[in-house]
Amino acid sequence: MHLPMIKKKLTGLPTKPNWLDSEQARAAFSWQVEALELAGLPGGGMNLAYEAVDRHAMGGAREQTALRILDRQGGHRDISFGQLSTLTNRFANVLKTLGVAPGERLFVLCGQGLELYLGVLGGLKLGCVVSPLFCAFGPEPIETRMRLGEGSVLLTSESLYRRKIAAIRQHLPALKHVLLYDAEGGDTNAVEGTLSVHRLLAEAADDFDIARTTVDSPALLHFTSGTTGTPKGVLHVHGAALTHRVTAKYALDLHPEDIYWCSADPGWVTGTSYGIFAPLLLGVTSVVEGNEFDAERWYRILEKQQVTVWYTAPTAIRLLMKAGDTLARSHRFPCLRFIASVGEPLNPEAVWWGKEVLGLPIHDNWWQTETGGIMIANTVSMAIKPGSMGKPLPGVEAAIVERKADGSLVFLEENEVGELALKRPWPAMFRTYLGQEERYRQSFVGEWYLSGDLVRRDADGYFWFVSRGDDVIKSAGHLIGPFEVESSLMEHPAVAEAAVIGKPDPLLGETVKAFVSLKSGFTASPALHDELLGHGRKRLGAVVAPKELAFMQALPHTRSGKLMRRLLKARELGLPEGDTSSLENPS
Repeated sequence: MHLPMIKKKLTGLPTKPNWLDSEQARAAFSWQVEALELAGLPGGGMNLAYEAVDRHAMGGAREQTALRILDRQGGHRDISFGQLSTLTNRFANVLKTLGVAPGERLFVLCGQGLELYLGVLGGLKLGCVVSPLFCAFGPEPIETRMRLGEGSVLLTSESLYRRKIAAIRQHLPALKHVLLYDAEGGDTNAVEGTLSVHRLLAEAADDFDIARTTVDSPALLHFTSGTTGTPKGVLHVHGAALTHRVTAKYALDLHPEDIYWCSADPGWVTGTSYGIFAPLLLGVTSVVEGNEFDAERWYRILEKQQVTVWYTAPTAIRLLMKAGDTLARSHRFPCLRFIASVGEPLNPEAVWWGKEVLGLPIHDNWWQTETGGIMIANTVSMAIKPGSMGKPLPGVEAAIVERKADGSLVFLEENEVGELALKRPWPAMFRTYLGQEERYRQSFVGEWYLSGDLVRRDADGYFWFVSRGDDVIKSAGHLIGPFEVESSLMEHPAVAEAAVIGKPDPLLGETVKAFVSLKSGFTASPALHDELLGHGRKRLGAVVAPKELAFMQALPHTRSGKLMRRLLKARELGLPEGDTSSLENPS
């Protein structure tokens, strides 16, 4: 359904925007000029944690609240920039005392609480490469990522360790130290082969000499699933601080006096770039809340905490819509001035629902794990075309291209569908796929990064998402690689082969459906159906595991042996099957 443009009057905005979109403003933008707003390490260098915390702690914002951590009982704990500086210094000293060296990989499997910030920021102060993990993952996805990343240190809770790490620890030869805290953020009982992080913190010094990292020093390791093979480890550097800061300033319109809430999980790149770093870089107070989604509680948070800027995901918006307009209208949000969304395309109805029910339209934006920060956005001063990604941010040059067989690019005109390409470099551009240098090189053609997303651009310069160019499944804002799910299903003794597809879902974007062929001696039955779904949830976690499963005598293959997931999806959804000439058994 086509919905009209949402126009804005700048005089009606409660806060003067940081960015007024115009050709003159775009022409005047300079990454070099914006970089002057960063402090840099005393004596030279660049460190994300220093820019996010210590520069404020050493100045007039020392007593300002950096984190407002909400608890399950409705209370909260405020952590100032000065306190956060001291606590992260202590964690860095803990690591140093253990003999952890700069460059080692620290994995952080924590919910949204103080320990998450201590692990990520303290690890960066020592010069570690930090990799946040999604707590909803099952043991196998965690093991895969920690093995690929050669994690030598893990920070997690005692309960998560017992449920997800203990059974796989023997398969992690690089893991030297496990630091535990309990579910309430305090001390932990003795668990063999682990250390109590809070006991070590109590003994650590308050001061720490931050590692002399540079803009090009590795800082963050995120994992994103592809359509084949193992997850891709995406490596980012300390210089990404500049993109995080600039995009939060212009795309999210953050001001120092804001109360900001990013509801993304830290295991997702959004929860790191914009849940941890971006608000701290701008000296903004962040609301930190890690409980499961509950519409009533979320509305209370927006209301009681006087949130001014809220960054969330389309799935959350759809869940709020499902909860009904009456519930939303029973709350008041006089302080809320800007709502943004990312993770998958936001349908036009959701944009308008925000305006009509919450009092504000929802501003969609686009970026990827690889880009490290927002590239295309609907900013606060722009008119919104519901359903559009928006326009490229200042400092970002985007084009729509077609890659020819000879590797060259053809640049497409308005309303032609092609692959979204970004001109390099920009500060948060990823520096490699861990251990996959050739794959990294293939992501670029000359000075252009190719995103793999198919889009079009209209006559007004707005970009519109069309589809992914591959089989990756997007569910509730998370990227799910079919191969990882299929491999887990095939570990069951009854399964000979498995293939998974994404099915459209009005709430989650897509859900995972599995197709399974059985080994000889096994017979399809309702009991086995339920057993396999339970196996998937246990191995992969509820987010990644299939929600549906169907038995097949044989799965479709090409003559070269490749699974034809495309054909399964077409048949499932009643779509044209396309070219089937390469099928092993076309009948």
